[in-house]
Amino acid sequence: MNGFKTLMLLAALTALFMALGYTLGGSGGAMMALLFAAGMNLFTFWNADKIVLRMHKAREVDGSTAPEFVGIVQQLASRAGLPMPKVYLIASPHPNAFATGRNPENAAVAATTGLLAILNRDEIAAVMAHELAHVKNRDTLIMTMTATIAGAISFLANFGLFFRGGGDNRGNMLAMLAAVIIAPFAAMIVQLAISRTREYSADRGAAEISRNPRALASALAKLHEGARRIPNPVAMRNPAAASLYIVPSATGRDNMFSTHPDTANRIAALHAMADEMGLASPPPVTDRLRPSATAVPKSRRSASALDPLGRRD
Repeated sequence: MNGFKTLMLLAALTALFMALGYTLGGSGGAMMALLFAAGMNLFTFWNADKIVLRMHKAREVDGSTAPEFVGIVQQLASRAGLPMPKVYLIASPHPNAFATGRNPENAAVAATTGLLAILNRDEIAAVMAHELAHVKNRDTLIMTMTATIAGAISFLANFGLFFRGGGDNRGNMLAMLAAVIIAPFAAMIVQLAISRTREYSADRGAAEISRNPRALASALAKLHEGARRIPNPVAMRNPAAASLYIVPSATGRDNMFSTHPDTANRIAALHAMADEMGLASPPPVTDRLRPSATAVPKSRRSASALDPLGRRD
């Protein structure tokens, strides 16, 4: 259902572009705008992982520097049938995670030290399963396609505003102004709707990979509260980065301007998935990594490889 919804939203965005292009620039102008936007977004598509990781000052880790964390990702990637992605840590108290990379063969997953400090192993595994689901669903490609069409609409609208502004027909002028103002706004709404749809798909994918949707529900509740209390300096400097994360930096209810679905709705959907799977209580997803069924004390967690920088809760 979410895949069909994404397809329909992409079709709506394409139709909006074609209508605006025909109205303002004709077929030639529309093609120019599409090629211009595609060129910009193709560069971003090939270089987004480097840009994003550099922006967060992420540090690549491996089995020697963060063995438990890397081991969790390796186990989940194998279960999902994915190549092992590069794994990064971000020294930040803000609890969050994201995935990047143009395809599964060139993917990277990253988590902040703040996330590792507040989640237990099963919750960390569920979060990383969510990020691997983004990789498996090729959401970077989907969002690049979306950004290309939305960018073409904005480019074409600006073209119409600046190069078609000298007409004498007042009715045509008003129609043109309405088009150049409404079309980019509508494109942004559709783009955000696609982003929210992909989050639901990644949550479902995480439940299938980790086999523990209740752990992801628990993690989302903790991350939602942590993101509300602890600011994210990267998102404050660059609001466009908000769509990267598993939870948004700014919390709120579902609305057409949100990059993410409401966290409470996501949690409810995950509990419903657990009921469908017949899970009365969350089973461990990291059997070989978890030393026992008992919770790990905070003092032990802060000194573990899941918290390699030695952060305290």
